[in-house]
Amino acid sequence: MKKSETRRTLPWLLTLWALTRLILLLLVLKVWVFPGPDVTSDVSVIYQGWYEVLRTGTFPLDDVTWQYPPAAALPILSPAVLPFLDYAQAFFVLAFAADLVVLLLLLYAGARPGRSPRGAWVWVVGVPLLGPTVYARYDVMVTGVAVGALLAGARHPRVMGALAGFGALLKVWPALVLLGALKRRAWGAALVTAGALAAVFWLAMPGAFAFLTFQRDRGTEVESLGSLVFHIARHHGWEGQVLLNYGSVEFIGPYVEWVSVGALVLSAVAFGWLLVWRLLAVRFEAQTMADAAFVGVLMFTTTSRVISPQYMVWLVGIAAVCLGYRASRMRLPVLLILAACFFTVLEFPLWFSHVVASDTLGVTLLILRNGLLVAATVLASRTLWRATVTARPPGTPLQPRWARPENTRVSP
Repeated sequence: MKKSETRRTLPWLLTLWALTRLILLLLVLKVWVFPGPDVTSDVSVIYQGWYEVLRTGTFPLDDVTWQYPPAAALPILSPAVLPFLDYAQAFFVLAFAADLVVLLLLLYAGARPGRSPRGAWVWVVGVPLLGPTVYARYDVMVTGVAVGALLAGARHPRVMGALAGFGALLKVWPALVLLGALKRRAWGAALVTAGALAAVFWLAMPGAFAFLTFQRDRGTEVESLGSLVFHIARHHGWEGQVLLNYGSVEFIGPYVEWVSVGALVLSAVAFGWLLVWRLLAVRFEAQTMADAAFVGVLMFTTTSRVISPQYMVWLVGIAAVCLGYRASRMRLPVLLILAACFFTVLEFPLWFSHVVASDTLGVTLLILRNGLLVAATVLASRTLWRATVTARPPGTPLQPRWARPENTRVSP
């Protein structure tokens, strides 16, 4: 897109962003009521409860719903910077601010040579498709850190690594932005940052790593890919039930542990695929780093035992960075993700009661949403493989990148 075209579309982009975000704020502030369960209760009840405990200098050791790395304490405590608002209002304002920061980062990056404002459009359109849940979880803040890391990667690898390390201590998944990083400085900065922060939290606050035990005991959440087994089995005599367990609505009963283990196995297979890809990739272009992060986050989201609606915010953010490159090959997978966002807001919160009941409407919505995620994952991973492994320079043997570094091509 030429600069003149960018200038013409910018007012429309900013107007759409302002209108949709105003609507999101009105929804989370309950000026307007969005149908379905109250998504803001996580902030006003759970987050605020954690806030009161964290203020005492310890993590919520007796609360199994605390399942986050230690740096997650920072966004939970962040409303303290706005003492003139109550906790929930301050949190929503800060989530709005994080949303704005992501937009500005994408617009700034989209103005560079070889870039495009399409990435900003993906963010502007994708976020409101998920409804008010976006501002009622701290994932939009984490996504801002991951987006910043990816955008810094090409020119400032140490900044990328530091942000990725910090993001990993916020919610683990931002470490995936390093999948396509070629500079050792990025990996080194990530390890130093994550290690230093982990040490500080471990020394300063009791229970910094209690979340590892709570995560281990989680089951199969009703929105996950594996949950479809039990949604269908309930219509054929399966003797299980749906209960609030470890802070989410999960299936409890026969064979649930098998499916949960199966999800972990799929995640391990995804990790193995990514490792093989990284070893065999010989062609790295400007957009490869973002494409690899997109594929990694897609794989671990799709194979997750949970797939909560806020997970989709991660995908929208990384997808926006991908399409910020003119040469991106991820257009179709990104469109599938945007479609999945639409079906996500339908299954939660709009018709979540139907999902819990495993009725026809609920199961259909899950099949559509999860089917789109699977399709996007397969398509994106195949595209990445063909662009970096199969499409190698003529005469280059298919072998690990480290075995023949002179044949690796890295485009500016």
